[in-house]
Amino acid sequence: MIRQFIYSVLVVSLIASCSTKTDSTSKETYQPTEKSLATHYAAPDWFRDAKLGIYFTWGPYTVAAKTNEWYPRWMHFGLNKEDWQGDKPGYHIDLKQWHSQRFAQPSEFAYHDMIEQFTAEHFNADEWAELFERAGAKFAGPVAMHHDGYALWDSDITPWNVADIGPKRDITGELANALRQRDIKLITTFHHARNLQRYKGQTLQQAKQRYGHLDMYHFFWNSHFPWVEGLATSSEDEKLKWLYGNVPEAEWLDTFWLGTLKEVINKYQPDMIWFDTWLDLIPQQQRYEFAAYYLNQAQTWGKEVMMTHKDMDMPETFSVEDFEQGRRDKLTGAPWLTDDTITKWSWSYVEGIEVKPAAWVIHDFIDIVSKNGQLLLNVSPKSDGTIPQDQKEVLYELGDWLAVNGEAIYNTRPWKIYGEGPTQMESGGHFTKHVDYTANDIRFTQSKNALYAIALGTPRKPLKILALAKNNSIGVANFSKVSSLNGDYIKSWQQKADALYIELTADAPEQIAYAFKFE
Repeated sequence: MIRQFIYSVLVVSLIASCSTKTDSTSKETYQPTEKSLATHYAAPDWFRDAKLGIYFTWGPYTVAAKTNEWYPRWMHFGLNKEDWQGDKPGYHIDLKQWHSQRFAQPSEFAYHDMIEQFTAEHFNADEWAELFERAGAKFAGPVAMHHDGYALWDSDITPWNVADIGPKRDITGELANALRQRDIKLITTFHHARNLQRYKGQTLQQAKQRYGHLDMYHFFWNSHFPWVEGLATSSEDEKLKWLYGNVPEAEWLDTFWLGTLKEVINKYQPDMIWFDTWLDLIPQQQRYEFAAYYLNQAQTWGKEVMMTHKDMDMPETFSVEDFEQGRRDKLTGAPWLTDDTITKWSWSYVEGIEVKPAAWVIHDFIDIVSKNGQLLLNVSPKSDGTIPQDQKEVLYELGDWLAVNGEAIYNTRPWKIYGEGPTQMESGGHFTKHVDYTANDIRFTQSKNALYAIALGTPRKPLKILALAKNNSIGVANFSKVSSLNGDYIKSWQQKADALYIELTADAPEQIAYAFKFE
């Protein structure tokens, strides 16, 4: 499907359609004010019950399979070691040279030229949805648009979309259908707040001066593409400018940032819209207009939807806070979300990428749930639409563990304390340091009828759970029954004044984490 991109006609049509919807909806519940939006509960029960979601960082940047999903940015940098002033010299410095050897100079082979090679010939929405279901995910979906401005849906707003260039099919539409056939909620994530070119006409030194306290890693930091005269990143071509963000800000905000969100809302009715960092660069007016539009549309669908933010980019009164590759270090009253990746460094597929062990993923997941969090786990498909086998294996192990122990995870809520044990996080927040848990680290959850304690390993020695001591100060019940969710492998248990003790049988199978149920 090849469309002629005629900007003026599309803008008029978009504005007219949006105006018609707004004007015809006389009983809109939500207005673009915090007072009005706060009447929406940020975290619906389906989200708190679901616990696990899966999404994928996948786009034309995977054609290079180099560095990470920021390849469209780093391909323009050719900094030498003398110029580099940061603490981490390395993979960004010579990427321009690598790109020139792999493809051609950026002036001859730009990022938009790579998009033709993003064919996704092996993408199969049913297979992906089946894999996500097998892993135990209850919500899933695409990175609908990353910083690069390429739409992973059939868009009428931008010509840079999967239906018109690249795969020539509607990735989001196909996946949405496959997920809903399996009763999995649809999530669409947006990173495009960074796509706007905010450094027009500025030199490298000028672009750095605005953030002079940072190193050269942060050149043009609030825009994904650097402003380089003579390259496509500075082009004002009627088509190219929409990919590289070279559009006047007011026009870009309403037509591109807000317009693409409304388009995805109207076409696919997502259950969750997730935002990356840099959302604070979008004026509050547009952020609140988006939220009101989304919630009002959801009312017409009869669906409970939600949105997320990072840092303080939207109020927690109507949006759930997300932590990138991190989590809380304590139990919180408000539900929250972690977005983490199945690999150890890049979010997108690159050659040689290392995948986390299943125990790492599962232990972090259990810790998150015990503290009133949910996990959104990223996978990294190849450009041809295949998900590497080593990533699948981790998802299989995650799904196998949940198939046995999911009762202690799904539909649960936090207990009075999140856990106990010798292993502690240094701090909570974004990008927290990895910790290796032991079988003596315990995490708690509860349902309406039971309490669960999950040991982060297989306790081969008698397990001592201090918080479950009889008649202690936090008001623990006297239990009549203790069982392990994986079968009858408890040799003995005793609830004493100092702790509750559990001893497994000698033939108890090894598990990444051992879940016990107390009634």
